Amino acid sequence: MIISMITVLNSLKNKLLSLVFCLILLNSGIAIAQQELIIAANQTEHYLPLLEGKKIGIVVNATSVIYKNHSYTHLVDSLINHDITIKTIFSPEHGFRGNADAGEKVHDGIDPVLGLPIVSLYGSKRKPTSEQLEALDLVLFDIQDVGVRFYTYIATLQLVMQACAENNVPLIILDRPNPNAGYIDGPVMKKQHRSFLGMNEIPLVYGMTIGEYALMVKGENYLEVDQELDLTVIPLKNYTHQTPYHLPIKPSPNLPDDQAIALYPSLGLFEGTNVNAGRGTSHQFSRFGASFLDKNYFDFSYTPKPNKGSKHPKEEGKTCFGRDLSSIQEPHKVTLKWLIEAYQNSLDQSSFFLTSSFTRHSGSELLQDQIIKGLSEAQIRMSWESDINQFKSIRKKYLLYP
Repeated sequence: MIISMITVLNSLKNKLLSLVFCLILLNSGIAIAQQELIIAANQTEHYLPLLEGKKIGIVVNATSVIYKNHSYTHLVDSLINHDITIKTIFSPEHGFRGNADAGEKVHDGIDPVLGLPIVSLYGSKRKPTSEQLEALDLVLFDIQDVGVRFYTYIATLQLVMQACAENNVPLIILDRPNPNAGYIDGPVMKKQHRSFLGMNEIPLVYGMTIGEYALMVKGENYLEVDQELDLTVIPLKNYTHQTPYHLPIKPSPNLPDDQAIALYPSLGLFEGTNVNAGRGTSHQFSRFGASFLDKNYFDFSYTPKPNKGSKHPKEEGKTCFGRDLSSIQEPHKVTLKWLIEAYQNSLDQSSFFLTSSFTRHSGSELLQDQIIKGLSEAQIRMSWESDINQFKSIRKKYLLYP
């Protein structure tokens, strides 16, 4: 009887301790959530001392800003105001001002406002040359990413890291939140299909900030160079991977709002097909359609026309039948149902996929084959599990935030 009572008391004691521990964790999470998120660019006290007296190159675009009192200052302007010597601006896809179309080559030049040389990393070259780096003491990288493998800013980051390592130039990254950081999902890139749309064997959505991603690229030797990279990441304050984040500046011309960014992992796969994913409208990546989809099945239609960021959209001038997703709840996962639905209700399945492009976007030849064979979304998702779990074990080594 006494032994039984002791067992019960010990059990209650353990449950009470577990409850207290859970409350501590919960309160810690609430405390972080209630504190103001501070991006690295705003933490000038941490990186300006590292730049003073140095000749720097800076990898930036329209999103590279410091926020204060509901207004913002571009990082380049801030650095100039602090007498930091900027020798070169390196610009990614869409250009320094963020006006170029997806896939449109961006040329070198002189910025007419700043008078600084612009070196394009999305033109004839995608990696800084030794000649472009030899006059620099360090490179500063600050670009807003959206956490999707085929979004090319992380490819630019990796090539900049590689060039800096090869030329013994230190690299500083100012970290920014990832609006799709709350989950890990999608097919994993296979090594033989690596391209600028996916340089590493990672899932379509990888759940890391750009700073964490850089630490993984270095730590796992994805750079494939013998030289050690001198890398510094200035972290975010008061951030977790579950922290909701609204991007006040669109990261590229065809991601205009939070809905498009949330749907981009799923609808971005349409880029490897002949289906229009909203380009040429004001609802890019919040709708899809094509003239060859069955109008008796789809009750929504629209007509893509040339606009800013899409000079020649797919299905230009044609009535497209499909889905309007601009008001649905954000999925917070990679969803294949719209891609499968479009394929199954295509009047021309033989020309639905742009096979080479779709392979680069999906990361392997498997997904196209699975859809053609009629596998369900649940069956396809099961085929991702092993690769995703393997990636998670790598990812956790480089996380800066809970």
